[in-house]
Amino acid sequence: MVGTLKDKVRVGDRDIEIDSEGYLLRLTDWSEDFARALAQREGLLLTDAHWELIRFLRQYYAEHGVQAQVRVMIRHFTEAWGPQRGSNHHLHEMCPRGGPQKQGNRLAGLLRTKGEH
Repeated sequence: MVGTLKDKVRVGDRDIEIDSEGYLLRLTDWSEDFARALAQREGLLLTDAHWELIRFLRQYYAEHGVQAQVRVMIRHFTEAWGPQRGSNHHLHEMCPRGGPQKQGNRLAGLLRTKGEH
């Protein structure tokens, strides 16, 4: 990551390195405790719906090798939760700091997507 400042999130007795926007520097550092610590730092209380989003993003990345686009999330969660809760608007309400693609990916421990700055 060119010119990215480093920061840390305390998880238990470990300091986990993140970049200046909260993205993990190493995918292997992710844990549910990391997601909880980062959410707390970002002022977000994780609900069951957040955990569904996090697990979906992690599974999608594991299966496809890339982060899910917002339209893929909308399609998936509209099927799972119905059109109102699965909408773009609702997903952005759940993840107010950058929407599901940015905040969701940070919480899921996925790396910054190309082109983000």
